[in-house]
Amino acid sequence: MIDAGPRVNGQQQQTIAESQPAAVRAPSLTQRVLRNVLVPLALTWMVGAVIALVIANYFSEQAFDRGMLDDAYALSANVQAGERGIELMLTPREVATVLFDQVDKVYFAVQRLDGSLISGQAGLQAPLPVDGSRYRFSDVNYEGSTLRAVVLEHDAEPDISMPYRVIIAQTTLSRAALVRQLLGYALAPQIVLLILLAIWLWYGIRSDLRPLGDLQRALDRRDVRDLSPVAVAQTSREIQRLGNAVNSLFERLGNSVQAQREFVGNVAHELRTPLAGIRALAEYGLAQQDTHVWREQLERVSERQARASHLIDQLLALALAEEARTELKRVPVRLDVLAEQTVLRHLGRADARGVDLGARGLDDVVVVQANEALVEGILDNLIDNALRYGGRTITVELAGHTLSVIDDGPGIPLEAQRALMQRWAQGPAGEKLGQGSGLGLSIVSRYAELLGAELRLEAAEPTGLRVSVAFGEVA
Repeated sequence: MIDAGPRVNGQQQQTIAESQPAAVRAPSLTQRVLRNVLVPLALTWMVGAVIALVIANYFSEQAFDRGMLDDAYALSANVQAGERGIELMLTPREVATVLFDQVDKVYFAVQRLDGSLISGQAGLQAPLPVDGSRYRFSDVNYEGSTLRAVVLEHDAEPDISMPYRVIIAQTTLSRAALVRQLLGYALAPQIVLLILLAIWLWYGIRSDLRPLGDLQRALDRRDVRDLSPVAVAQTSREIQRLGNAVNSLFERLGNSVQAQREFVGNVAHELRTPLAGIRALAEYGLAQQDTHVWREQLERVSERQARASHLIDQLLALALAEEARTELKRVPVRLDVLAEQTVLRHLGRADARGVDLGARGLDDVVVVQANEALVEGILDNLIDNALRYGGRTITVELAGHTLSVIDDGPGIPLEAQRALMQRWAQGPAGEKLGQGSGLGLSIVSRYAELLGAELRLEAAEPTGLRVSVAFGEVA
């Protein structure tokens, strides 16, 4: 077994995480969610409370102003013409009764239109009505205090010889107290509700995020070589997707690690024999003095090296096939062009073996969605197998979206075809020749699987073997 590096267990990982400076740690997700929810909600509530307070204050002001205007009308109802002209027909006690207020201090003045005082406080003045209005409300300063005042003007009446005006002014203590009460009644319940909402959200968010913490702790405790799936809580769609993504990553890593282990094991297993043979041939040649023997041994060393090189190429091809399971990219591929180039590349070797290598069906343009390297690997391995174990004629045929390699050799019995798809499996011809490694058809089968193509082994007419790869997805 191969160890990818120094072992770091879950306890060590947790210790490393806890030893990080607190200043570089990001805020918790619970705090961020609470802040992002409560701050906008609190601002919205505060704005709503202010708007409600402004509206309530407006209508309360209207009510207080209407009360002062009623007092002004009550006083004006008691203004009559007397022996000395216009007079207020109420005694001071009666005026105090009419203008009684438990909180605010009330001032009044009855004046002629020229400003002369008929009754009340001298010096009490307020802005006069405009635009034909009979009364007007305003804020005035009197004896160092800010007062709310109303001016009510009366035109001349049959029993009164000249018009007059009534001014009522009072302090604003009741109004200010009412505003404070409205503010308290508006903000206090919202603050209490906000606190209760924060507590409820805190517990709710922590409960919803607990599976995320369980997943983090499970990963912290896991050994670096353990790539088995983790348990995923089905509490929310986001947690489920995260867990599935982690398990998918583990699966891809497991496939990659397994491919690397198989590659190393295969290389160690298969290269042991050819390398030992090469060493034995070299040692035997060095022990001889005859140059003819040296040449003979070097030729045999070259043959063994070529076999070992071919084996390494096939093992690398299998390892790349495993990697391509997750990284394969498909593009439009011209099967006719690719088949022609592959045949031309193998012509020299076929001529050296006295094999007639040809092609047919390459006149039509055939485009499929595939990976060019994998298609080349399929053709290379099929032609290589045909050159090793086939007869004297090999034909590469393209019919529609099906690519076939046909030879006139002994063929493969039906019962042996499935076994030959496995790694290191060889037929009687391969074992007799001692040239192959039993990986060719295994590579072709894996490449076809990755491309989503169908691999078929059939008997050729009148004799031989037809290996076909049918591509279903057309560009």
